[in-house]
Amino acid sequence: MSRRNQPVGELLDAARDGDRGALARLLSLVERGTDEARAIGRLTYPLSGKGYTVGLTGAPGAGKSTLTSAMIGNLRKEGEKVAVLAIDPSSPFTGGAILGDRVRMQDHATDPGVFIRSMATRGHLGGLSLATPEAVRLLDAVGGGWILVETVGVGQVEVEIAGKADTTVVVVNPGWGDSVQANKAGLMEIADIFVINKADRKGVEDTRRDLEGMLELSDLAHDAWRPPIIPVVAIDKKGIDVVWSEVRRHRAFIEGNGELARRREFRLRDELREIVARRLEQRARQITTGEKWDELQSGVIARTTDPWSAADEMLRVVGA
Repeated sequence: MSRRNQPVGELLDAARDGDRGALARLLSLVERGTDEARAIGRLTYPLSGKGYTVGLTGAPGAGKSTLTSAMIGNLRKEGEKVAVLAIDPSSPFTGGAILGDRVRMQDHATDPGVFIRSMATRGHLGGLSLATPEAVRLLDAVGGGWILVETVGVGQVEVEIAGKADTTVVVVNPGWGDSVQANKAGLMEIADIFVINKADRKGVEDTRRDLEGMLELSDLAHDAWRPPIIPVVAIDKKGIDVVWSEVRRHRAFIEGNGELARRREFRLRDELREIVARRLEQRARQITTGEKWDELQSGVIARTTDPWSAADEMLRVVGA
């Protein structure tokens, strides 16, 4: 039986036995967000909850993929399994980050303990906000002990995705530019760890002082956990041990004080709300057709009724 026609339950069993082709097929179905994706979600939910997610975000060119590759190397030295989900909201046909920036990660492509996937989610009915947690849950269910989620840029959606990890690493470079823009993007709010990559360049201390100053002015200065600021040269693997030491320290900290459980509970509540909203949105698209809809639209255009009254009437007709 071809992968295309194989039931999702069989694919999941195969993926949990180490079949990478089956896992790739399941992720493709998750990307689309169809009924099969929902079936996968129902099957993976009770199997998940053991993996730990680390989000990496930062401006394009900050060296996130190089840092991710170095992190993979560290984890594999320790005998840990790792899955990487590289989030790209653009089309897979445009290339870009999928074919360019992430070439270095392919050093690990033949390692059976590493699974790397670039995920373009433009076609997902729920968008990035639903596709990503579904994909992470799948990777968790098939045995990904550590799951690294790398985002392409620092737009609002990408920052939100990275911020939904258990530990979030924000990557900047020396002379990183306008701190106001960083605040606006929400980087300060989501960062558990700051990494100054390309620390062999000038301006590292200025960047550190800038970040320290921003932390002092933020609510984070008064939290029990203060985000460490770590200079690294990811391409030479310098400082990566320190990054992983801080990731593990943060994990132990939030596991110990109950924050990890609270974060995960908040994410599940948020995901449930998002699922309901998306299903209602799909239902709205379905009902806004037909004679009654055309009649109401004509009334609004002719100004014989207002849009709010027309919407109320349409919802009454469908019993919503």
